[in-house]
Amino acid sequence: MASDRVTLKIPRPLYEKLKHAVEGTGFRSVNEFVIHVLRDLVAETGSAPAALTAREIELIRARLRNLGYL
Repeated sequence: MASDRVTLKIPRPLYEKLKHAVEGTGFRSVNEFVIHVLRDLVAETGSAPAALTAREIELIRARLRNLGYL
């Protein structure tokens, strides 16, 4: 029987940062948070996003730094 879920591997340091970031939020786990973020990302674009430009990546990094994730 095929499962309706798959395993997605991420680097452990990223997982640990995300684990710390979701503490005290409404998210029960890193998995729940990641699913939420990915659903939002796909909902915004209507499909998987196109490749990001170098400028977009830097803006995302700056925002994550300002939020304390990096």
